[in-house]
Amino acid sequence: MRLIPAVIAAFYFWLSPPVQALTTAGLQPYLQKEENRLNARIGVAILDAHGQRIFGYRSEERFPLNSTHKVLACAALLANARQHSALLEQHVTIMPQALVDYSPITQTRLAPGKFTLRELCRAAVSYSDNTAANSILEVIGGAGAVTRFMRLIGDNVTRLDRLEPSLNEAVPGDVRDTTTPASVVAALRTILATDVLTLPHRQLLQTWMMDDQVAGDLLRASLPTGWRIADKTGAGGYGSRSIIAAVYPDPKQPFYIAIYITQTAATLQQSNRVAANIGKIIFR
Repeated sequence: MRLIPAVIAAFYFWLSPPVQALTTAGLQPYLQKEENRLNARIGVAILDAHGQRIFGYRSEERFPLNSTHKVLACAALLANARQHSALLEQHVTIMPQALVDYSPITQTRLAPGKFTLRELCRAAVSYSDNTAANSILEVIGGAGAVTRFMRLIGDNVTRLDRLEPSLNEAVPGDVRDTTTPASVVAALRTILATDVLTLPHRQLLQTWMMDDQVAGDLLRASLPTGWRIADKTGAGGYGSRSIIAAVYPDPKQPFYIAIYITQTAATLQQSNRVAANIGKIIFR
């Protein structure tokens, strides 16, 4: 039997021992310096594989969710699929008038277009497709269904109130469509590492996140050779930038990180560099 190179590489990744460890030395001074330099508010939370806090900075303050909500919405859909085994293959028709800004996948098939929910979740998580995300929210019962799902898994903070693109307004002081780094990173671990979802559904969501096509300039830019990452980014008004991620130095000992930046005039590229530099500090 012949194994293709990608399969061989994955096989050895999941068998290989950890080669590097996480460190947070120097992270807080760096964040304080960047907040001053960019006139920004930055929040970070990091948990170990067991859910224990490794690091927090403004981790209990609210930040705009932006597109990081797409992982939560698809997790809510996958939770529903536990009782409805054919749910992911259900077709949704998207009319051209439903198209919203930044929809790189759905915009290619609207005449109208028919997509399975599996396709829409992949588009939303791997490509950050906004129309796909709105369609998923419609199926699960609206933005409030994400809030209800978060409460069910023990997150009493994270809330989703609106659809794309309105949820990205990120007006300072507006609690709609917000989370805290501490809450969302704990929820991410719950989603990816506990039986909230079935094992096949956890693996599917992880695969979509590992195939993130729009995160290359953030934590991935600093990822050591041999490590894996499953992540989802977001961006919005008032300079908001965000990323949630599960990072795998070793397949059995991941750690989980949330980074949120807001209330700044920094460019997207500047905020991306902050996230990449956080990676440089902790991926040692």
